[in-house]
Amino acid sequence: MASSTSGNAARNQYFDELQKNAKFIASAGKGILAADESTGTIGKRLASISVPNEEPNRYALRNLLFSSPGIENYISGVILYEETLYQKGPDGIPVVKQLQDKGILLGIKVDKGVMPLFGTDGETTVQGFDGLGARCAEYYKAGARFAKWRAVLKIGPAQPSELSVHENAYGLARYAAICQDNGLVPIVEPEILMDGPHSLNDCQAATERVISACYKALSDHHVLLEGTLLKPNMVTAGVDSGKEASPEEVGAATLQALLRSVPPAVPGIHFLSGGQSEEQASANLNAMNASGTPKPWALSFSYGRALQASALKAWGGKKDNEGTAQQAFLKRAEANSLATLGKLGGHTNGTGQGESLHVKNYSY
Repeated sequence: MASSTSGNAARNQYFDELQKNAKFIASAGKGILAADESTGTIGKRLASISVPNEEPNRYALRNLLFSSPGIENYISGVILYEETLYQKGPDGIPVVKQLQDKGILLGIKVDKGVMPLFGTDGETTVQGFDGLGARCAEYYKAGARFAKWRAVLKIGPAQPSELSVHENAYGLARYAAICQDNGLVPIVEPEILMDGPHSLNDCQAATERVISACYKALSDHHVLLEGTLLKPNMVTAGVDSGKEASPEEVGAATLQALLRSVPPAVPGIHFLSGGQSEEQASANLNAMNASGTPKPWALSFSYGRALQASALKAWGGKKDNEGTAQQAFLKRAEANSLATLGKLGGHTNGTGQGESLHVKNYSY
């Protein structure tokens, strides 16, 4: 039920709409396709299949995903890069209309990447506040209804530092308040990287610290929690730890961290894949939803690499392969849809890549 009183949250003309859209994105059995890679990042994906990083090729890859028949059965929202929000196909039909006609809500990446946080050992903060309000207003006019801002933290001997946690939490809160003032549901994304040798317990402790700080900051900024979504990392051991926890162990540690830090007013938690293999990302999500632990929010996905990797390989930049690539994408989308319901079972077998998709110090 949507909140009718504002309490500590700021009330504006979008108060009801924000709640409605956040709840829709968190619909049962559906998740988010993250297709907001920057021009440089998508160029690396295209280079892996020997395709030039040119606008028609970027459109072809994204259109392949967006036009997959039945995508709307598994995907409630798609995060776009600015280029795609204003893009039209060869037939003159805007990408926005293509997705809207399927009942899919449009999101937009609004941050401008990370920069060094001075006074720390290699930690970062996020840039993109200049003109953010005006940009959000224009994105809303163009059809966007939610937004993404990715903060990046890491685990090390003295990381995440108190300065990094505070700076990124309050940056996310400031962004969220600006988004809601302009009608966009903010996805709050404090990603703790998998890089390093840290243990599962180290990751859980850092995740609890960071997410708790985010919700204190969101409260200080009078953000309407019912009109937000959270996009956190799952709790996993570092890629250099030499240890890989089972889906049940990852699920239990992640759920405990979230139950300790995320208010029940938040309608949905949409995990990032963070470099996990396609099958790992599905299995870990399924373990959380299959557990008997009561959960006050929907647990779903907001995957980029873990939805696209098999499709990218199947496509290979060749038009004749588009149908096969779409089938590969839809298999991953269906597997993750089932995982949101805790009903994955053996569905994942043979439908995705088992190899890690981790990229050290990954940036969009």
